[in-house]
Order: sequence, then C-alpha cells, then structure tokens
Amino acid sequence: MLSKTRFDKRGGKMRNRFEITYSQNSFGSTIEILVDRETGINYIWRRSCNAGGLTPLLGTDGQPVIFQEGEYDEK
Repeated sequence: MLSKTRFDKRGGKMRNRFEITYSQNSFGSTIEILVDRETGINYIWRRSCNAGGLTPLLGTDGQPVIFQEGEYDEK
C-alpha cells in the first residue's frame, strides 16, 4: 500500500511517513491503524464502499495514542 519509494529534493531516499500497523478487512469494509512516523500519533482509517474517514486514535483518557520511536515494528 505505502511501498512507493520517495526521494527528497537532494535525491536521497526518504521512508514513508505513515506506517500501517494494523489492518482488518471484512465484507467490503476496511479498518486500518496508521502511525505517523514523525509525530508518533496513531490514526484510525475506516473505509466502506465509496466512503471513508480518518481520525486520531484516542486512549481511555481521551488523549491521542502516541508511539515513541522504536515502539512499533519496522517492515
């Protein structure tokens, strides 16, 4: 999904900004959790047919779930 290699203005390789850490598909609906590698904030993406939505993933305290560098597996 996010496998295209990007290059910065100087020609150096850049890694993808978002990492998909969880994906679930059922009956035409997809739920994914993405981590922003720069901020560590987790987002939940839901897609069904021709509609979708993206929102920060919130913990039980109502604050965004934030991973620190190295807390999620690199692919």
